[in-house]
Order: sequence, then structure tokens, then C-alpha cells
Amino acid sequence: MASLISDLLDRLHKEYVENRSGTPLQGVPSLEGIDEDAFGICIAMADGQIYESGDTDVEFCIQSISKAFTYGLALCDQGKERVDATIDMEPSGDAFNEISLHPVTGRPRNPMINAGAIAASSLVAGQSTAEQTERIHSLYETYAGRELGFAADVFADEMRDGNRNRAISYMLAENDKLRTEPDDAVEVYLRQCSVLVTCRDLAMMGATLANNGINPVTEKRAIDVGLAERVLSVMSTCGMYDAAGEWVAEVGMAAKSGVGGGILAVLPGQLAIAVFSPRLDEHGNSVRGVAACRRLSKDLELHALHVTRGARGAVRTSYDLLEAPSALQRPEADRLVLEEHGHRARIYELQGDLLFSGAESVTRQMCADGRDLEYAVIDVRSIDDVADVAARLLVGVRTMLREWGCEPVLIDHADRSLPEPPEAAAEERAQVFTTRAAALEWIEEQLLARYGEERAPEADIDFRSHPLFSDVDASFVDALESRMQTLEFADGETIVQQGDEDAGVFIILSGRVRQSLKRAGGSERAIATLTPGTCFGDVYLATGTPHPMTVRAEGDVRLLTLTREKFDEVRAEDVELYATLLGVFMHAIREEQGRMLAVIAGTRTSDLQSASAL
Repeated sequence: MASLISDLLDRLHKEYVENRSGTPLQGVPSLEGIDEDAFGICIAMADGQIYESGDTDVEFCIQSISKAFTYGLALCDQGKERVDATIDMEPSGDAFNEISLHPVTGRPRNPMINAGAIAASSLVAGQSTAEQTERIHSLYETYAGRELGFAADVFADEMRDGNRNRAISYMLAENDKLRTEPDDAVEVYLRQCSVLVTCRDLAMMGATLANNGINPVTEKRAIDVGLAERVLSVMSTCGMYDAAGEWVAEVGMAAKSGVGGGILAVLPGQLAIAVFSPRLDEHGNSVRGVAACRRLSKDLELHALHVTRGARGAVRTSYDLLEAPSALQRPEADRLVLEEHGHRARIYELQGDLLFSGAESVTRQMCADGRDLEYAVIDVRSIDDVADVAARLLVGVRTMLREWGCEPVLIDHADRSLPEPPEAAAEERAQVFTTRAAALEWIEEQLLARYGEERAPEADIDFRSHPLFSDVDASFVDALESRMQTLEFADGETIVQQGDEDAGVFIILSGRVRQSLKRAGGSERAIATLTPGTCFGDVYLATGTPHPMTVRAEGDVRLLTLTREKFDEVRAEDVELYATLLGVFMHAIREEQGRMLAVIAGTRTSDLQSASAL
């Protein structure tokens, strides 16, 4: 799975690495030796999974991207009311370092420009700049999930040449918008901008915001859910400075850029994208970063306004064939084979809108299991909408599974919510079934053909060799056979009607029968399909209760029946035969109960029987 998305990032990296337009940040001597052609792309899913390409381990100064995280800390320390009285949340349309405040309120336009960021830094709790700086640095490490460095040389250069920021700070103080001294506020702000991160760190910080403020790897909370929403909202409208409107229209993700060459984009509940490339455009944003984010948003359909329903379609549940076999009741020999090899097939039931993040989690799970499987069943009947990128990912994972020797199987509606790509050759197309029952029965047949003894499929069963009588004396079989009647039914004919009080026990010699239950509304629900070598009606005959299900023939069926009338005759005339017959029925009932309990427990019938014997 990693290769599917990583290959996408590699292709993107190869395409944009040749773009050498833009200029790295000027005027900071300590940054003059930076590799201006460095380029890294990283995607962090909201559950912490990382995909990356290029220079994702290169450290760089976080710079203005820090503004979003410090703004969240100020909200936490001072509360929304105090922060809102100090900093507005409106796009400015001006450059990030513009020396201006609102002409009426005297507040900075938003916390993503320098004026708002300096005010936010001053609002961080602490009795000294050292204490404020330590709290900010520690918070960033919680977001990133590791210890982060500090570029002392960059901080020294920016402090020495930071007159513009000082001018902004004194203007804030003049309007009573600082909690600390102006020079202290600038120092804290420039220190936070000098924290060192990698592209991977930045992606994980974004994934923490996407994950409702909890780092998905360390599971430590960095910010409350409500405050994370506020931070992401302001990033959406103001994070890209005077290019914010174009960004929202074309990319559609909450974002923040920095003059160090980093860009962070976040899609709540799904993922974060981080890009590092020092070459900047006229707005101070990374040229390659903007291009890569725009392309990923388009190719992966990540624009926030594209999401019309739930943010994540995903695996509702998954289970192997041992946990949930088909409703087909098979002879003992077949059941033992399926118990031995049922773990080789796994079913994945999907739900919701299948967008990129949902498809990523689905295919990642399938790939994690795939090397140990021979069949992977994807049930997409509960999927509402399938994004093109999700369909491409599923096609890719199906190809990968086949390379590992695992056959993909689809359960889909007749009108196909997940169609095959038109270029797919016939041998590349997955087996498709419209019902779960049909898919599971087909897989069981494949496993039986591969691992079972060579046999004619569902061969006729002779009464005397029926598994039901394997442990009883031949004289009992003779006595019983003389009282039984042979019946034949054509496809679709009713053998037993639900509620029938006179139905006896039926032993299937050839063909299949399907049991169904009538619902309150009148429709019928299929319960089980029985094959030669099995029987039905024994429980209800022995207990004297009406048959609770309707039973119909599937194809031509031949069976033997012991009617209730004949059963009553045996009880009255031959106590020994009656007792043996009850013993046979009870043994069959115990075996069936053991099989059902094994399914519920997710273990083998033989294991369950061994455990119960201890």
C-alpha cells in the first residue's frame, strides 16, 4: 500500500523538482548556505500513517507556520474572549509584515500576519520570556511527537535586523494590545520562528490538528477540539496572506506558509500535507509547495467543499471465513477443510463516502493482511459515493494483491458502484457477486477444490453411507429405511412451509435446499443453504414443535423423509429404535450447535469440542 501513495508522491516530486522559479529568503545571513533546491513532500494521515518523498528529513526554521500553533496556545491560556479582544480574525489582503492595525479597533487583522502573531506570542502565559518560550517550544514538540531543535544563529540574525517587527510591536503597545513589553513580545515571537522542524515533523503537527488536537502517534493532546477548530478556521481564511482567497478557491484546505520554505495544509479528520522548498513567490509562499498542494488537492480530491457527506468512508468491519462462513451447511469432511483453511479468505465491509483518506485506510489494511490471504472480499454495497482517487487506489491494491497470490473479490450492486476501469483486461477483472452469500459460497468452493480431497462436486449421497448414521449399527439403518419415504422436488418447489406442524425430518441425498424466514412485512430472508449429506427438521420433530422456516428446492432435489406420523409409530412400537433415533438426532444437534458456537467464538469446531471435554 505504501508504494501506491509513495509512488504518487515520487511522480509529483519528479515533476516539480525541475521548477527552479522563485527566490529563497533574503537578508538573513545564517540562511545563505541553505540548499535552495531542497524539496520534500510528506502526507500524514489523521491516524499517524506517513507517506513521503524527497528531502523530508532536512531541518529548516518553522518561521511563520508557528503562528497557527502559538495562536492556539494563546487561546488556551487566555480564553477566546480575551484573545478576540486583542486580535481580529479577518483576512487583511496585505503583506504578512505590513505595519498596520484596524483603524477603529486598533487590533491586528488576524493572527497569521506578523502583527497578530506578535500579539498572540505576548498572550502566552509565563512570567518571563524564557518561560513563555519554553512553553511554546514544548507545545510544538507535543504536536510533532519528538524533541525539536533551535536555530540560534537564525534567531540572532533576525533579532539584530528585526526593526520592522519592533515597529509593529510598539504600535501594538500604543494600542494596548500587548500583555508584555514590546521587545519581550518580539523576542518570544522570533524564538518561536527559529524552532527547527523537518517536513515530516510539520506533517505530523498538521495531522495532530486534523485529529482533533491529539497527536495520532503519541496520543498526547496538544489542543482542545474547539480551539483546534478555531485555529483551522483562521488558517483557512488567513493562512496564505494576500493569496488566501486564491488558495481557498483552488486548494480548499486550511493552510499556513512560512518564509523558511514550508507549507502546511490540513483537511480535518483526514490528513495533513507538508511541503518544504525554499524558493518563494512574491507572496512569500514556497513555489513548489503551492504547486504540489494544488496538484494533490486536485488528484486526491481533497478540496474541503468537495466533501458532501461524511469525511471518511472506511472499513465498517472485517472478518475471515472462519468467523463468518457462508450459510451453506456442508458435510463434515468439507467443514473440517474450511475450518483448516478459512483464515485464507477475509471479508472487508465498507461504508460511507469512499474518499481518499477512507480508501487509504481500507487499502492499507488490506495490504497488511494480503500476503497471508488467498482471497480478499471487498463489500462496497454500503458505499454512497466513490471518489475517482479512491477507485484508482482500489484498482491499484487489487493489482498488488494478485501479485502476492491473493485473488480480489467484489460484492457490489448490479449497477456497479465500483466499476472496472475500461482498460482492464478480462483476466484483470475481479470476480463480482451481488450478494455476500454467493461470494462466500464461491470462495468456499475454491478452498475445497484446492485443499479438500478430490471429489465429485456435491455427489449424490447413498442413505446407508449418510454421515448421520456413521456411528450406528446397520440393523438400525435397515429398520429406519423401511419407514422412510423418497421425495423429489423441482427447482423452487416448497418442501416445508413455515409453521408446518406435520413436517418430519428430511435427509438430503442430492441437490440443495434453502431455508428462509418470513419477516413481519411479508418478505423472506434467506437463512441457510443445505447440501447433500446434511439433514433438517430433526430438532422440531424431536421436540414436537412446528417447523419455523420455509424450505425450498434449489435445482432438482432428492431426499428421504421420516414423517411425524411414522416417528410417532416408532415411539409407540419400537422403544430401542426410538431411543437410537433420538440419540442420532441429539448428536446432529450438538454438532450443529458446536459449529455455530465455533463461528461465534472465531475458532475451530474441533478446538471448541476439545475445550468442552476438559
